[in-house]
Amino acid sequence: MDGSTRKNLKPGMRVNIVLKKDQRTGTLTQGIIKNLLTKSPTHPHGIKVRLEDGQVGRVKEILED
Repeated sequence: MDGSTRKNLKPGMRVNIVLKKDQRTGTLTQGIIKNLLTKSPTHPHGIKVRLEDGQVGRVKEILED
């Protein structure tokens, strides 16, 4: 599934995100979605989310549990 479409994402899902500081390198951070921050239905660089640990970034991939 794709992280650039808001309807694919829900709180509690495990995802890989790119943090703002990692955008140049593309380093992924894994975590559980706490809430969705992007209001639009899609975003070309990924929907922005807050993880349960407080980190904020754009979803690059949705991980299957």
